[in-house]
Amino acid sequence: MKLRISIYDKYIFNQVLITTFVAILLFTVVWIAPEMLLNTIKKTLEGVYTAKEAVWVLVLELPKILGKAFPVGLLLGTLFTFDKLSKDSELTIFRAVGLSFKRILAPVLVLSFIVTGMCFVTYDKLIPYSVAKRDKHPSTQYIYTQKDKNNVPTLAVVISHFRDNYMENIIVLDFSTKLYNDVHQLSDIYSAKTGTTYQDKWVLNDVSHYKINSDGIFTNIEKIPAMNILEEGTSAQDAYILMTYSMKKEREITNANLKKYIDLLKREGLDEEYRYMLNKYLQRFFHPFVCVLLAIMGTLLGFSKPREQRLIGFTIAIGCIFLYYITLPFFDLLAEKGVLHPLITAAFPPLAFLAAIIGFYKSKDL
Repeated sequence: MKLRISIYDKYIFNQVLITTFVAILLFTVVWIAPEMLLNTIKKTLEGVYTAKEAVWVLVLELPKILGKAFPVGLLLGTLFTFDKLSKDSELTIFRAVGLSFKRILAPVLVLSFIVTGMCFVTYDKLIPYSVAKRDKHPSTQYIYTQKDKNNVPTLAVVISHFRDNYMENIIVLDFSTKLYNDVHQLSDIYSAKTGTTYQDKWVLNDVSHYKINSDGIFTNIEKIPAMNILEEGTSAQDAYILMTYSMKKEREITNANLKKYIDLLKREGLDEEYRYMLNKYLQRFFHPFVCVLLAIMGTLLGFSKPREQRLIGFTIAIGCIFLYYITLPFFDLLAEKGVLHPLITAAFPPLAFLAAIIGFYKSKDL
């Protein structure tokens, strides 16, 4: 069956596209203007940024704003367009010539799927790229614990400061000596001034080795120019990933790397972080789909009687958006603490929108 694009499809598609673009632009200006713009201008006047650097800083902030602006803009764009069509009696004419609600909605759905794809790419590629260019993480501390197959610690590495693959002031606690079948004893302590991470090992430099007996007393202290740790399997690589991503937010990681990080968290038994990150990963797929749902909702809210007040539809729309974004941290917490499975916490907001759409559709008697 050949797909036929009518004049109506082009007309509605263009109208919704224009109003959506304006709504996204206004949302971006309102979001960026109050604090971010003033701080950037202030730093430019103080000489912290040049004019070129200031513009680049604002450009790098745009992806984070657009991730939220796409769904909001699509909702307000469809609502404004169809509200205007209702007030001008154009929707009445469309219905009179035999166009059903599903047929009227068709060009809107096409646009919503395009925006959904843009939203997905923004979260997967643009936001991680912009954050990596914009935010430089300070040197920070991290503790990595290596465990055996029984989940018993065998090695603990405390890094006081690290940046990229360079480390400073590292302490290694060796629990590899078994005191009993299921209990490990602290047998050696290594203190290194610097260290470097590699794919297959970590190299520590200028090391002080403290030998400890079963009573917890130092029996010998020696100096070692260099030593290797975490040489077994993928321990070095896994430890580096955990250390690096520990100081990153979910939005700074691409989908592919986030999936690898989640699998690693599960293997390492870091349950709370695993559930939280799995929830955020699943949201990467559900959140763009919200664009489609909000487009349908905006269309439904735009179907109004000629004398019906426009404020009602816009109030409901703003209320829905507010509830969506304000409840996301609550669902993140439920997932992190294990109250609900991450799949439920990630899927619940879109399902709530779907239920609201069904309710609006029945109430409109279309």
